[in-house]
Amino acid sequence: MNFRSGLLITLIVAALGCAGPEPDSADTRLVDYTEDREPCTDYRGTRRALFGDLHVHSAYSFDAAANSLETYPDHAHRFAKGEAIPFFPLDDDGNPVGTVALDRPLDFVSITDHGEFLGERALCRTPGSPKYDGEFCEQYRSSERQGMLMLGTIVNLEKPERLAMLCEKDGSLCREWAEGPWQEMIAAAEAAYDRSASCEFTSFIGYEYTGTPGLSNIHRNVIFRNSVVPAVPVSYIEAPNDRLLWDELQQSCPESDGCSWVTIPHNSNLSNGRMFRPLGGHHDHGNDAGTADKRAHAEARLAHEPVIEIFQHKGNSECINGLATIYGEPDELCNVEAVRHFGQTRSTARIGMHDGQLQTEYIVVTTEECGDETGGDGMLGGGCVDETDFLRSNLLTGLEDEHELGVNSAKLGVIGSTDTHASTPGATDEQNWGGHVSKEATPEERLQPGLLTSGIEGNPGGLAGVWAVENSRDAIFEALERREVFGTTGPRIEPRFFGGWDYAPQLCDAGDRLEQAYAGGVPMGGDFGPRPDGAAPVFLAMARADTVESAPLQRLQVIKGWLDDENRKRYKVYEVAGTADSDAGVDVSTGERFGAGHEELCTVFEDPDFDAAQPAFYYLRAVENPSPRWSLLDCLKIAAADRPAVCGEDSDVPKVIQEMAWSSPIWYRP
Repeated sequence: MNFRSGLLITLIVAALGCAGPEPDSADTRLVDYTEDREPCTDYRGTRRALFGDLHVHSAYSFDAAANSLETYPDHAHRFAKGEAIPFFPLDDDGNPVGTVALDRPLDFVSITDHGEFLGERALCRTPGSPKYDGEFCEQYRSSERQGMLMLGTIVNLEKPERLAMLCEKDGSLCREWAEGPWQEMIAAAEAAYDRSASCEFTSFIGYEYTGTPGLSNIHRNVIFRNSVVPAVPVSYIEAPNDRLLWDELQQSCPESDGCSWVTIPHNSNLSNGRMFRPLGGHHDHGNDAGTADKRAHAEARLAHEPVIEIFQHKGNSECINGLATIYGEPDELCNVEAVRHFGQTRSTARIGMHDGQLQTEYIVVTTEECGDETGGDGMLGGGCVDETDFLRSNLLTGLEDEHELGVNSAKLGVIGSTDTHASTPGATDEQNWGGHVSKEATPEERLQPGLLTSGIEGNPGGLAGVWAVENSRDAIFEALERREVFGTTGPRIEPRFFGGWDYAPQLCDAGDRLEQAYAGGVPMGGDFGPRPDGAAPVFLAMARADTVESAPLQRLQVIKGWLDDENRKRYKVYEVAGTADSDAGVDVSTGERFGAGHEELCTVFEDPDFDAAQPAFYYLRAVENPSPRWSLLDCLKIAAADRPAVCGEDSDVPKVIQEMAWSSPIWYRP
């Protein structure tokens, strides 16, 4: 079986939703292997939940706290496997004297160091390099923040260029010196990957594409399916928009050579409308050229970008209340770890390099809606908010685009990740959080305002979940491609979501409910098949709690988004299992949880408001009982008389949160 035909069979089987019997050989498995490896012993046709982190930085990133820790991709892989690595605090000489380890290893990881400045960093930090003793590199090494800003201001430009004083006029020296770190990143991922039949750990080669034009976030993580990768990463400097990134990746890593990749946008909440708008402007419908460009953009995204990061340490990107173009009742859970609110005004510092010197400009930013123009300063928590900045409203924009263009511009599944900058993938435990970036080594430091939504505004981040037949690169990558993936705020909650036309009301009680669910419908990430006359969508919605380190489940919700008869964008949240009135909560004087909950919830839900003429999507949200936020727990570690203002009763910093998990959507198309 060749690669193309094998993948086609896999996709057809997945689309039909037929799990089938457990196969006896690798040739009949629901996965197409693109590399030599032993088939996994633990293979499940009905798929298993695997937890990982696809957004991780080590000391190879120009802005990483790991530059103080001197922890690299091999450390990050060892940490993901459960080993202890160096960590804060630092001694008087700046050396780490602490260690940190996961209580539970991850199943998979990708260390995604920034692709932009691998060469620049190597030139300035490698004794004997052609530029090591130069003035630029001496300034770069003077402090961690100085070095970060000297390079980072480049990716804030609309038309970035490499520094001629460091990289030579054509940038060739920096590209040459990027090869060494990139090869070490590749080698670390290859060494960590378990190719034996036990399949205990999967490591993907990847990197982060890091563009912040106007201080708006358009970052994407690039994840490769196997060990066939480009000679060096395609960065924002070579490709300053998403279309150019995809084009350059296709040229430098063609499928004909066995190379396969996906790009994953992350924390779109800080993008000021720039993450997803085509070059002609998202709302540009006024001419044929604009429409054609928008369609081409949507088609390219559909081909290369199946998944988005819904949650990470820079906040929650599911939804925001108050968008004028989106109709629906306010959703209180949109506010969990939200760093943007309409009407919010804040003072912040815009720091940049001018004539080789750090300069700070203090500005006041207000959060308002973008309208037809994009904005800036999102990475400072400022600027405007566009409907494409949050998953739910972006999914609705995708329905609108499909109605107008014939192509859905936001056919996105969801994952979570940490975006740790300390080589600590999967370090999401609110009760034992040690920070992800600089200046977060102690409770006192973490409770202060930080840079780029770190400190008090940050959080431990989330996890990526996949439903895969086995723990191998190909099986996990195919789950990403078909969007049978989910995201969590950190706990290992296992949500499952299937859509069909005739699931039995008693399906939750069936011993073979998963087999029936696949055979009778589609899993998360899929499209409903042809509709029988008079039928309405029926869903199997279920979730298991993380009973090891987190709270019980409180409830399940199905979120529906649709275009009404006047093509207005609407959503509704349905409570389908459990209840919000469970008397569960947190004693804020001790941080202890109280109240009963559920280890598992399962229900069969039929859309009571279905209109067959209206395109729609549905996704599942599994919500835990309330838990103490990490900041409350840090406050309790400090003597009462010494606690900062954010610990006080009058502080607007939440003391209690509700952890949750989201499934990828299921789409209905008339």
